Amino acid sequence: MPDALMFDPRETAPRPVADPATPPDELDASDKRAFNKLQKRLRRQVGNAIIDYGMIHEGDRVMVCLSGGKDSYTLLEILRSLQRNAPVNFSLVAVNLDQKQPGFPEHVLPEYLDKLDVEYHILERDTYSVVKEKTPEGKTTCALCSRLRRGSLYGFAEEIGATKVALGHHREDILETLFLNMFFGGSLKAMPPKLLSDDGRNMVIRPLAYCREADIAEFARWMAFPIIPCNLCGSQPNLQRQVVKEMLAEWEVKHPGRLESMFKAVTNVAPSQLADRELFDFAGLEEKQARLNADRIDLHNE
Repeated sequence: MPDALMFDPRETAPRPVADPATPPDELDASDKRAFNKLQKRLRRQVGNAIIDYGMIHEGDRVMVCLSGGKDSYTLLEILRSLQRNAPVNFSLVAVNLDQKQPGFPEHVLPEYLDKLDVEYHILERDTYSVVKEKTPEGKTTCALCSRLRRGSLYGFAEEIGATKVALGHHREDILETLFLNMFFGGSLKAMPPKLLSDDGRNMVIRPLAYCREADIAEFARWMAFPIIPCNLCGSQPNLQRQVVKEMLAEWEVKHPGRLESMFKAVTNVAPSQLADRELFDFAGLEEKQARLNADRIDLHNE
């Protein structure tokens, strides 16, 4: 992959933080070390994910989907930081989908993005009304909301000539999706770090795939990002994803390192040890056995 984005493993000085709660120059030495260590870890993990999955190439125009949450803010900031040292040229454009939720603070993102040297667009689509109208009382809105949001963003990516659509899903998001699909969907699938959309028009990347949610939350705190909560999803009680999130968090507390091991399993699949007949030719095992035995040398008959 000669034109894939490769990063210099030598860490450079971190970018100045944007509107931090405490200005960098006023942090004491231990706080500066803690922040720099955290930022370097996130940079390294994002860089490794980009390299491992060939996410960004020469000339790419990367559309960063900015929701106003900690994950997408972190994604944009880390990509901006890596962009300075990348050996290939790529551009970033931040896009926020204003879904017309009541009370949504429309001024927050433009005011924040105006301070950054990055192109951005606010895409206005009233998906909120559609979701509220179409979702039966007592049912969760996530599936329809996600589908409408994805369709709007994918279409806009084509309009602005984006070659990659970057989403802010992290390690825990991927594992939560894995268990949701196992528990409620009867399938063994999660969120891939890189995905071609079903119609073949959009390439989706998740550069935060290797990053821990706790690190992202800590980074967002240091950076004092102007977080905008989602009143549509966040207001729903007993979401299955929240239940799974709590389950994984409890596991990690009781068995530190378990989430890391589970994520490694997602990247280390053995189809012959599962039961999917589309992925592995179980019916042909006898034929394979016969071929192997035909090539064997029977020492007992020598």
